[in-house]
Amino acid sequence: MKLKTLYEILNNSVKNFSERIAFSLWRGGSYTFKQVGEKVAEVQELLRSAGLKKGDKVVLLSSNMPNWGVCYFAITTGGYTVVPVLPDFTSADLDRIVEHSEAKAMCVSDKLFTKISKELSSKLNIIVRTKNLSVLSQNVHEEGEITIPQPEDLAAIIYTSGTTSAPKGVMLTHYNIASQMWLIDPLFLVREDDIFLSVLPMAHTYECTLGLILAFHHGAHVAYLDKAPTVSVLLPALKEIRPTIMLTVPLIIEKIYKGKVKKQFTSSGFMRALYGVGFIRRYLHRIAGKKLTKTFGGRVRFFGIGGAKLDAEVEQFLLEARFIYDIGYGLTETAPLIAGAVDGMLRLGSTGPILKGIEYRLENMNEDGIGELVVKSPSQMQGYYKNPEATAAAFTEDGFFRTGDLCSLDDDGWLYIKGRCKNMILGPSGENIYPEDIENVLNSHVFISESVVTEMDGKLVALVHFDTEALEAKYSELVDTWHKKKHEFTLFKEEMMQEVKNFVNERVNRNSKIAEVVEEEQEFEKTATKKIRRFLYTKKKNDEQEK
Repeated sequence: MKLKTLYEILNNSVKNFSERIAFSLWRGGSYTFKQVGEKVAEVQELLRSAGLKKGDKVVLLSSNMPNWGVCYFAITTGGYTVVPVLPDFTSADLDRIVEHSEAKAMCVSDKLFTKISKELSSKLNIIVRTKNLSVLSQNVHEEGEITIPQPEDLAAIIYTSGTTSAPKGVMLTHYNIASQMWLIDPLFLVREDDIFLSVLPMAHTYECTLGLILAFHHGAHVAYLDKAPTVSVLLPALKEIRPTIMLTVPLIIEKIYKGKVKKQFTSSGFMRALYGVGFIRRYLHRIAGKKLTKTFGGRVRFFGIGGAKLDAEVEQFLLEARFIYDIGYGLTETAPLIAGAVDGMLRLGSTGPILKGIEYRLENMNEDGIGELVVKSPSQMQGYYKNPEATAAAFTEDGFFRTGDLCSLDDDGWLYIKGRCKNMILGPSGENIYPEDIENVLNSHVFISESVVTEMDGKLVALVHFDTEALEAKYSELVDTWHKKKHEFTLFKEEMMQEVKNFVNERVNRNSKIAEVVEEEQEFEKTATKKIRRFLYTKKKNDEQEK
């Protein structure tokens, strides 16, 4: 049976999985599905008592916890519209979102309550504390209403923290979100005995749809941490919870590979020589893969990697290590999943085939078969809230959503992401240059942590953030060997930048060679799913150039 609203999903699961654990807090309490239903009713009554009516907007600003899901379901299944806000949004962002969305209420966690100004607080009918579902403040005391939502009703407005522009409010209906359940099931079926460990911000559609709603729909148990998922918190949690399903972003597994695996296997000239031999590298990766599986609790059967493109070198490691992982591709505007591949159907560099039930094509293809992916999905948004110009630009004349991603398809229909349309650089002879491809090469260098390739004065420039620990360790080795002085470290870094330039230019085609390497001393600013907000850096470098 295809459920068409979040109201139907909630009631179906509360009825069918009543006594099973739905949500738990690591080393804290838990809710059964029946208790979730009861808590949802409590929150709805609070909102109704503050005069909220059908379609009114409610901001949800909270760290990950069981009551995040309770509040989400309470808002959406009561006929209201949820406005989930990412924890890293600033107070100024929050003010703008509340004003733009015309929100009348808010559910907020203690840690994020400080972002609410007195002026903002006075504008809201009610503020509910997510920790215990109590009332923090209430300015309106009048009868509202609780209604049963229909499939076409607006369920959520999600303000993206995109990589290429300012936030826009994505409008998703109940049907948009609910349809993800039957689109995803043929790819991977969640079981009642599955245990999810939630580590990504729940306000992001990736974690919300797959990590909350999909899990709840199938009667699975979602465990939450009461702290940020740092290594010191995550390792003991993994050992105790032993999850079967985790959703992650590439940066998590990339840091493990570069910071632990690769560093260990390239720690000396002898090890680097061994690591360069194919069958020895594969053997070492297999050993590392077993350790990695054990680190994640030993029971993971779905390790989702989405939100950004996975580094090719890291994916090669995962394949050779025989570590179970799964790739997904989608956008907030498509609620989110469009394509995916699970263990047993993975191909290096591909996000897998488009999900069944989604129409698609590539537009404006070049001679290499690369074009913009456009899709028509039951999960695609209704548009951007109060932004008709952006909405019109987001769709083709025949109603396909423009993903903004440049892609190619192989003969079997497996999708390969080349980069964002807005990021593509047109070379001096009209050739297409994909900065993400060059960045993949840059990031494979042992001393580079992350990078952004941009264009200045018709030349390609690589902005790089060094792996400071690795760089300083190498310099210390040279100091001991060559008796260099510490004050020469700056000169050493300049030499390394030249080495990086040579390293990249030996590995890319002639149109993609970089002219200059520039150091970014701080880590690049990122979105909630750890994608670099590259427009900040391409704009900054061009502004600096104009001064």
